[in-house]
Amino acid sequence: MAKQFTGSPEDADLRRADSLAREIFSDVANKWAFLIIEALGERTRRFSELRHEVEGVSHKMLTQNLRMLERYGLVERKVYPTVPPRVEYTLTEPGQALRATVDGMCGWTHQYLGHIEAARRRFDE
Repeated sequence: MAKQFTGSPEDADLRRADSLAREIFSDVANKWAFLIIEALGERTRRFSELRHEVEGVSHKMLTQNLRMLERYGLVERKVYPTVPPRVEYTLTEPGQALRATVDGMCGWTHQYLGHIEAARRRFDE
């Protein structure tokens, strides 16, 4: 038997938003996605440029992460009808906003790097 929801529509919207946020962050909070977002931050790039820019990423991982970012509306993929097809990727407005958040996290890391390293050394002793 299905449980009846008794909260307000606003509560339901908040629950959906929270659930979606957890899903998105679970997918986006990975090494490759962050590096791809950073690489696309300044300009549109072709797949081969991204592969070169994101050091160590395999063709498969780059493809999977670009598709995931596109699915969430963070990256726009444009295909040009040429032979061979030319494909370009650009951050969307939400992607640019996420990039600002990623930049903030990187800034936090730089600011507290010494503290974090000292804590890790103490913990690992």
